[in-house]
Amino acid sequence: MLEQLASRIDGSALQAGAVYLLSQIRGFPPMIQTVHLLAIAAVMGSIVLIDLRILGLALRGQPTSDLARRLLPWTWWALPFLFVSGIIFVLARPQRYAVNPIFRLKFVLLALAVIVTLALHRVTARNPAYWEGPGGGRVLGRMVAAASLLLWVAVVLAGRWIAYADYLLPSEE
Repeated sequence: MLEQLASRIDGSALQAGAVYLLSQIRGFPPMIQTVHLLAIAAVMGSIVLIDLRILGLALRGQPTSDLARRLLPWTWWALPFLFVSGIIFVLARPQRYAVNPIFRLKFVLLALAVIVTLALHRVTARNPAYWEGPGGGRVLGRMVAAASLLLWVAVVLAGRWIAYADYLLPSEE
């Protein structure tokens, strides 16, 4: 399916626009990569603090609901910047990404990470004291926070490893 989409993008106006931006606008590639990195920092900074709080490893003096209310908007605002800054590189070379198994893995992990974060956000919005409550909420919260932390770290690692797929997974030709 990704390969069919990549074939449609190849030679399209979208690809031409992305190639133009990356090749003809002086300094554009490092600028857009900087936007991507800053958005990663915003997502990771906000998510890591919330997850560590739920795990009881940081910011114990702050209620999780207050922390989530202040920090989750950073996550939700950063995700569109990640998408836009990342899609430019994908559009410029769609075939490269379509056949990259690490690229595919990244997006599976990303989808799971966003779902877990959305669930955490909704639970917190509905019942602000849920994560601090006794028993089940606290245990489930720690499991969710650990899963969230692992997923987001895995997304970042997979994103970094996309460029090195040929070294990590050499073809058997």
